[in-house]
Amino acid sequence: MRAQTSDATLLTVLKGGGRYDGLWVERLARGARAFAPAFSRILCLTDLDLKIAGVETAPLRHGWPGWWSKMEAFRPGLAAGPIVLLDLDTVFAADASALATPGLAAMEDHFHAGRLSSAILRWQGDELAFLYEAFAAEPERFMQPGSCGPVPNAVHGDQVVIDHLLRQRGVVPGFVQRLHPGLLDFYDPAKRSYGPVVIFIGDAKPDGAGEPIRSLWTGMPADAAF
Repeated sequence: MRAQTSDATLLTVLKGGGRYDGLWVERLARGARAFAPAFSRILCLTDLDLKIAGVETAPLRHGWPGWWSKMEAFRPGLAAGPIVLLDLDTVFAADASALATPGLAAMEDHFHAGRLSSAILRWQGDELAFLYEAFAAEPERFMQPGSCGPVPNAVHGDQVVIDHLLRQRGVVPGFVQRLHPGLLDFYDPAKRSYGPVVIFIGDAKPDGAGEPIRSLWTGMPADAAF
């Protein structure tokens, strides 16, 4: 029997001043409604004044720069049921209902086996509030490269700190690729068909993608203007 997912929240974070704006939130939300309707809420933490149909917003509190603002996703009290944090450049291509099922999970880093990526994280209620509390207590220290000891990642970012704090606490998320085989796929301009949830690595982004991702992201047919 399928687990009940009616209280699941899709959570994303938009920090103003970079390449992302409300359009990215709108397109992520549209994809979720089409391919992951098990999410009863779509919530965006942001420092911008957004009004997007079907999307709730809550203010970012700290002004942490860039990707560090994603650490606010673990603030207590945001939701009671399953929460799935997704990056804004995620594209839905088919039925992604499995994302909304309960259970602690993370995407395994595409380049570093055994390490998590914060592109997808799933938890329940305030289960990971300790991540926010630890980071908020010493944000300047945690934002410094080397603050989490030797790690394989070339870039020191939020997922390095998340991985470090989870290991420190002895919390081990299951990897989405193993829990839900076939659910995730990775963008490759040579491909013409994709699994349900398409992840972008590096400089590639949906706004420069070819078909069929272009149409899936924009919600427009292939011959329409981008």
